Amino acid sequence: MRRKNLLRTLIAVLFWLGVWQFAAWRLSLSVQWSELLLPYPMSALRRLFELMAGAEFWLTALASFARILAAFAAGALAGSLLAALCCVSAAGSALISPMMHVVRATPVASFIILLLLWLPGPGWVSFTSAALMTAPVFWSNLCRAVDGVDPALLEMARAYRLGRGKVFRHIYMPALRPALAAACESGVGLAWKSGVAAEVLTRPAYAIGRMVYESKLYLETTDLFAWTAAVVLLSLAVEKGVRAIVKRGGRNA
Repeated sequence: MRRKNLLRTLIAVLFWLGVWQFAAWRLSLSVQWSELLLPYPMSALRRLFELMAGAEFWLTALASFARILAAFAAGALAGSLLAALCCVSAAGSALISPMMHVVRATPVASFIILLLLWLPGPGWVSFTSAALMTAPVFWSNLCRAVDGVDPALLEMARAYRLGRGKVFRHIYMPALRPALAAACESGVGLAWKSGVAAEVLTRPAYAIGRMVYESKLYLETTDLFAWTAAVVLLSLAVEKGVRAIVKRGGRNA
């Protein structure tokens, strides 16, 4: 089964690379400096390897990686705690729910501009915007999971006088694990998108977003695609790592 899924993923990746290759080739027939608009896949890949050969690439990637991963963890913790508060207190839910809906609906660019005015440095803007985008994902997923617990199971737990610890472990946790895994999967992508977007606008000293901005500024489209590929690969790596940790935690529970 795993081999079949891997094969399907490989075929899908090759298909879209083929579409990209065809589009770049077709553009080259009608535009003189076509790679300024759309470079070939091999050009972007070659440039990515060239960047990876330098120490600056790893310093930049590590700085963004650490900042956004920390923001994801902070947002996940905040969203989980707020969800717990909403589930145990009706007053807390009435107070927190509107705020979470506003945060989820507000464009990330608005947050970035406001945070740029409020916070002391560009690194904090990236960190805070990524955390703010992550928290509502965990809040909504975990609240829905708790609301979806079968009332008959809770009634049975009361009838058998099970303690709160056993109720949480045997009734709530099976419902929370899939929601937590889904929140991790969605939250990682949002954290990377909002974090890198903030880096593009605020340009910290070492940040992938700064390199993306400079690539656009100097019309280095191949560099832009190479740095974008780096973001995608890092995001996928973090997503798979977090998913593996959640699965392992579920098996050990």
